[in-house]
Amino acid sequence: MNDLRSTFIANCIFNNFLTYSAIMLNILTIYAGFRYSLSILDMKDLRSTYIANCIFNNLSTYSAIMLNILTIYAVRKTTSLPKTLRTLLLSLAVSDIGVGFIVQPFYTSFLVKWLQLNDPKCSTYKAFVVIGLTFSQASFLSVVAVSVDRFLAVHLHLRYQELVTHKRVVTVVISIWVLNAFVSLMVLWASLDTIRLIVAVTGAFGFIVTIVLYIRIYFIARRHKNQIQSLQIRRVEQTSEMARFTKLVHSAVSVFYVYILLLACYSPFVICMGIENSSVVAKRFLAVSLTLLFLNSSLNPIIYCWRMRNIRHSIINVLRNMSRNRNRISHS
Repeated sequence: MNDLRSTFIANCIFNNFLTYSAIMLNILTIYAGFRYSLSILDMKDLRSTYIANCIFNNLSTYSAIMLNILTIYAVRKTTSLPKTLRTLLLSLAVSDIGVGFIVQPFYTSFLVKWLQLNDPKCSTYKAFVVIGLTFSQASFLSVVAVSVDRFLAVHLHLRYQELVTHKRVVTVVISIWVLNAFVSLMVLWASLDTIRLIVAVTGAFGFIVTIVLYIRIYFIARRHKNQIQSLQIRRVEQTSEMARFTKLVHSAVSVFYVYILLLACYSPFVICMGIENSSVVAKRFLAVSLTLLFLNSSLNPIIYCWRMRNIRHSIINVLRNMSRNRNRISHS
């Protein structure tokens, strides 16, 4: 079974590539069918934007699914990472897979219907909002949770493992998903203004908390470095202590890159939601901002691979084993 595992993974990737190719060909066919049939002035202006977003969303859908599957496999194999951090990263990767596997295809179907001059039903809009909020908010709150975890690791240092247990982290992860599901389902009975208020408060709270935590991490790291250098202890102990603390700070900085990327991808959509305008420019900006928001799910694994050496090595080993097994099968 272990020998066939890489073969199964390779076949999954190949089948996903064929699926992606079929989707792209269908979109190009749709474009060929609509290029002469659209007559509404606004739709003529938005047609190229919708077509480009259809194509780009399908590209990022494929990358979000496959890259995050690799990330989940690599995180599970990277035993050198704390179990608490692995749990939070797995939650973030699962939410990103949900965006790529469910939310983006749903959004692409909306774009296709708009190209066909068909407006989806109200129930379809509500379903999209429920699913989109669930996975997008889960991704945001997972990044906030990872930031809190890295702050506690730096702040508590030696007491971290005693106070931040795996059981407590699992409880936090479950709470995040339950809270997101509840807030998202409120779309079915609450007003849109209420949903916007809850999302705005949650986003503002997460943003403020995360910024404050990283400012604290910076001052803690600087103070700890000065304390170690001023202590009259043996050089070996000093070097060992500095190495452990530097590793914690490096992991916190890696998560900070993930957070900055999330802000860059989410901010245009937040700005768009604050603009009360129904012009063609506003609609074009909304379509692009949603695509950029979903793109975040494809970029997160790249940050892991770039900043977290252990995860990068695990992913490289997986890809290397897949290549070896594929060559072995082709030569057999």
